[in-house]
Amino acid sequence: MTPESLSEEISKIARALAEDGDAGELTAQMVPSADELTVMRPKDRTHGDWSSNAAMQLAKKARMKPRDLAERFAAELSRTPGIRSVEVAGPGFINVTLDAASAAQVVEAVLSGRCPIQSEYRNEGGERLSEEGTTFGRNGHLGGKTLNLEFVSANPTGPIHIGGVRWAATGDSMARVLEANGAKVVREYYFNDHGEQINRFAKSLVAAAHGEETPADGYKGAYINEIVDRVVAQAAADGVDILNLPRVDTGVDKDGNALGEGDSPQREEFRARAVPMMFAEIQQSMKDFRVDYDVWFHENSLYQSGAAQKAIEYLRGRGDVFDKDGATWFAATKHGDDKDRVIIKSNGEYAYFAADIAYYWDKRHRAVDPADVAIYMLGADHHGYIGRMMAMCAAFGDVPGENMQILIGQMVNVMKDGKAVRMSKRAGNVVTIDDLVDAIGVDASRYSLARTDYNTSVDIDLDVLASHTNENPVYYVQYAHARACNVDRNAADAGIDAGKASLGLLDTPADGEVLASLAQWPSVVAEAGDLRAPHKIAHYLEALAGAYHKWYNLERVVPMALTELEERKNKAEREALRIAKDPEPARAAARLKLNDAVRMVIASGLDMLGVSAPERM
Repeated sequence: MTPESLSEEISKIARALAEDGDAGELTAQMVPSADELTVMRPKDRTHGDWSSNAAMQLAKKARMKPRDLAERFAAELSRTPGIRSVEVAGPGFINVTLDAASAAQVVEAVLSGRCPIQSEYRNEGGERLSEEGTTFGRNGHLGGKTLNLEFVSANPTGPIHIGGVRWAATGDSMARVLEANGAKVVREYYFNDHGEQINRFAKSLVAAAHGEETPADGYKGAYINEIVDRVVAQAAADGVDILNLPRVDTGVDKDGNALGEGDSPQREEFRARAVPMMFAEIQQSMKDFRVDYDVWFHENSLYQSGAAQKAIEYLRGRGDVFDKDGATWFAATKHGDDKDRVIIKSNGEYAYFAADIAYYWDKRHRAVDPADVAIYMLGADHHGYIGRMMAMCAAFGDVPGENMQILIGQMVNVMKDGKAVRMSKRAGNVVTIDDLVDAIGVDASRYSLARTDYNTSVDIDLDVLASHTNENPVYYVQYAHARACNVDRNAADAGIDAGKASLGLLDTPADGEVLASLAQWPSVVAEAGDLRAPHKIAHYLEALAGAYHKWYNLERVVPMALTELEERKNKAEREALRIAKDPEPARAAARLKLNDAVRMVIASGLDMLGVSAPERM
């Protein structure tokens, strides 16, 4: 029996009591759905396997004392097959203890969903891992919806820095979790290939190519010189003497800093060649990081296709665009923003927000996979952008927070030897996606970035994540999977037949902890999807791994005879040791099934985070 099935039973009892007039003034229509009736694991295990506060939730509606209502729930629950006992505690908690066989039903539920992991993972030798997961925990409650999830979307002006890497890990993990909840997810990357950022990138390349001072607002670093070398070589191969194309010097600013190359043939040639190079590098970096996008969207296409102007005219038709002081404005204050926004400047140039308007409209109305929900994953520096974006959503007639959802991620601090590793694309001291992967690998990079709530800043300790210790969370979880695989191999060598299992023999406290942890997996998956919180998957896996490691250290699957010293202990101690070390065939087989259920759930959970489940470590 899982928490979900217990919630359903409580909901059914509540309705029956209401219909029979045994729940005060409560009516069947007042009883919420089962997923709104809380069932939790008690912190004190003497309080049972599961606890519910349903009576306290419903007491006000019933106009009854919570404890009196709880007693009526308890009387009915105690007659439910699989429940050993029910007690009412405190102000009205309903504490439920399952019989061993009922608790162990979760094992069969996991095993019946046996399936191969679809993602392709390889070991250090390049061999593909034949991982086995389970459909247990997956559900369809977000089915029928298309969710467009846009994440990373870094400017194509250099390698992806650590902030973007966090969104890559978190965004792709979120997509996998949403898919596990039945949603159709479109992973999308938005290339900002229009506007001033690209100009700054191109003039930085020109300056570096000629050994000149980096423009005041330009980019610098080793990667700039690397791109220059590639561009010059490519141009030469095409018969273009790029360094001798005409130039335009824009002089210096008021402080004497170089402003860099103007709108010249040389700058445009560097732009035309370097930007596609950065596109290709970013795409390869994402692929190597196990992120596969469905759509690579170019900002420039919004202007080339006329989509930006069409979206603006649509809003004008709805009365949300007006002209003032020679510019075109979006009436954002009509929809809750703190001020109206310029979308076409007085010089005729589009403001950046014009692209945002057109892009959202495109997401919602494109011919292929239009979004029911457009989710934007943005950096901390975009917090001030939320108001205007939600106003724009409302102006189109959509529901802010429903059709448009904006998630803001916080900073990442990379630590090594107890000191912060600085990151700054402009300063040239860049911690990139390749730097992180080279230091700790894809698995540790993805797991460490996805396991923390994106609403909080995170410190990535390279020393810890490169270690093979229990302090390394990804190692801790992966090692549980590898241990379970080793148990399987040893059990096969010992001839243990899982078909002879009697799951009712999974009756020790250690068994109960693992069973309870497995039973919580479906609710964790659903909650992680609803809350857009993939870090909950990681936290669950660490708890399951902890329960499993403890179980592994206490109980054996492959029988081992008691030592002479152990045989001399009193009867009770000797029997406890026999159960732990030298289980009878039916118990050993049951433990093998429990071991396999843990292995499958860990593999499935790690796959939701884009992390491999090694068979050996």
